[in-house]
Formats: sequence, structure tokens, C-alpha cells
Amino acid sequence: MTDKMIQKGFLIAGLSNILGVVICSKAFTNDVMLATQPDVMGYFGLLLIILWGLAYMSVSKSYNQVPWLVGVFAIEKLVYVIAWLAFINSNSLSAIYEQDAMAGAFYTIYGVNDFIFMLFFSFIFLKRGRMPSKTNG
Repeated sequence: MTDKMIQKGFLIAGLSNILGVVICSKAFTNDVMLATQPDVMGYFGLLLIILWGLAYMSVSKSYNQVPWLVGVFAIEKLVYVIAWLAFINSNSLSAIYEQDAMAGAFYTIYGVNDFIFMLFFSFIFLKRGRMPSKTNG
């Protein structure tokens, strides 16, 4: 994977967080989305998702200098995947779609999206995150 591809990956990860939240929440006015999983996707949670997106974008050109932060990004995505799996196992997506199609789409894909970016961040961390070897001197 080239540096340009990796940089684009960070930008896409950030944009998917930011645009996913803004579009699906209808600029924070989608009551169905906000109420469906309020502990994770309430106002505060959605703002944090946008901040994470900005963080991904902010290191797109310097990810090599902050490999452990990229590892944190992978763990953060894992947390959202786990939250999504718990949600999917105890809720009906069809009931959400009946109330609001955008909320239904969001809850259908957010865990898959986070899983894909968890793999991306994990790959970058494992490839670039090794501690530099110390030289004797």
C-alpha cells in the first residue's frame, strides 16, 4: 500500500465519520437516530464521532510519526464494532427503518464501516508501529 493510498484511507475514514453523522442524523435533527442508541449515538456521541473523524484526517500526512495513535484509532474502532454488535443482537433494524430510513441505513452500516477502518488502522499500526531498533552507542 503506497503512502498516497494510506493518506487517502485516513481522509476517507474521517469523511465517513463526519459525513455519515451529519447526513444520517440530518444535521443532528433525526430524533429516531438520536433516541435509538442514545448512550452511543446521542448528541454527545455524534459530536465525538465527528471529532474522531477530524483526528483521522489530521494525521493523514503524518501517520508515520504517530504510529501508536493509529493503534489507538484501531482500538477505538473496535469499541464501536462491539457496541454495534451488541446493538444488532438486541434490536430490530426493520423497526428502525419503519420509523426513519436514514436512521435504519446508519444503524445497518456503522458497524461494518467501523470494522473495515479498524482493519485499516490495525494494518497501518502493525506495519508502521514497531518500535525503532535502538543502536548501541
